Amino acid sequence: MRVLVQRIESIKDPSGNLGKRVELVEEEIMPSYAIRPPTEEARIIQDVFKALQQQMPILGAQARFSSPKIILFLTEQEYEALGVRFDVNQVYDVDLAEGTIKFRKVS
Repeated sequence: MRVLVQRIESIKDPSGNLGKRVELVEEEIMPSYAIRPPTEEARIIQDVFKALQQQMPILGAQARFSSPKIILFLTEQEYEALGVRFDVNQVYDVDLAEGTIKFRKVS
């Protein structure tokens, strides 16, 4: 599965040890549907919106749906032992097999 590091926070465990909370989410692009305008007015509005999207690319961004997948609560020692340096917005492929979790950074 492919996950995105959404958030990293500093935490303290019940014993007072410092650690990290790493939130990994799975993102999916929401499908867009083509709508055929039934009227001339609707077609004109759609053409104007397409022209605006070309001028302002943010209007053309596809909607993304993210759902929490894995939340890690690690002490500093556990984080170091894991050997993965998580960065916010970094994407990882996660392999779950035979009782292990492996993280592979996506370039």
